[in-house]
Amino acid sequence: MTTWFRQGSLRQWSLAGLAFCALMMGVALWLEHGVGLEPCPLCIFQRVAVLAAAAVFLVGILHNPHGRVGLVYAGLSSLAILAGIGIAGRHVWLQSLPADQVPTCGPGLDYMMDVMPLREVLATVFTGSGECAEVDFTFLGLSLPAWTLIGFIVLLLAPLGMMGRTLAKKSKNQP
Repeated sequence: MTTWFRQGSLRQWSLAGLAFCALMMGVALWLEHGVGLEPCPLCIFQRVAVLAAAAVFLVGILHNPHGRVGLVYAGLSSLAILAGIGIAGRHVWLQSLPADQVPTCGPGLDYMMDVMPLREVLATVFTGSGECAEVDFTFLGLSLPAWTLIGFIVLLLAPLGMMGRTLAKKSKNQP
């Protein structure tokens, strides 16, 4: 399996990561605009994590780094993806709570962004919101946050491939 990670170039791994980010965002936008599902605050933060990873992958494609610089791109994209995993995991956890333990619904994200400092908005969203605990849609028995969590885990393969490629080249060049 480790040889599989070493085969693609850094540009190819970045392209694969960007393509998967585009797929994730395409599904999210289709569900919002095509199906009519409104994203909750945690869903929006998951989208931000996907877009942050996509931005790193795009710069990686344009730059096509060589050597240890590839580890920087892999690290930055991993941070965005791990943040997405954390947010999606929190979302899945909120949805798994019994009804009597679900936090109360707060104001909408737009309103909070207008009247609260960003730190308070983040604290409010991550401590829980009743609207984030609602399961509006399932596919194959899994909620959308669960599918998003799976998507982030699959997306993590791209920076792991970038790291594997960079470390393989580094060990190959050393005597």
